Amino acid sequence: MFLAIYWKILLFSKGDIYEVTTPDIEKLGFECECVGGGRIKHDPDAKTIHVYGYSQGYGRADHFVTCRLLKEKYPDYVKIDFSNDGY
Repeated sequence: MFLAIYWKILLFSKGDIYEVTTPDIEKLGFECECVGGGRIKHDPDAKTIHVYGYSQGYGRADHFVTCRLLKEKYPDYVKIDFSNDGY
């Protein structure tokens, strides 16, 4: 469940999504911790996803983990990669 929540939080670009979703997650009996953030550039027509950047408030997420989760979700995509460049 942690990995699904981690992935879901990373998909939102607003910095306050963690604060918005935490109460609902905690109602289910889970503890929450934001492990970082970033951005995702998704091109469904080309079947590519690029993960990059960081959150000013939470720092950089482990983009390797994010890409691993995305590859599980989108096994038919031709390219899912990341860089630590950019904001």
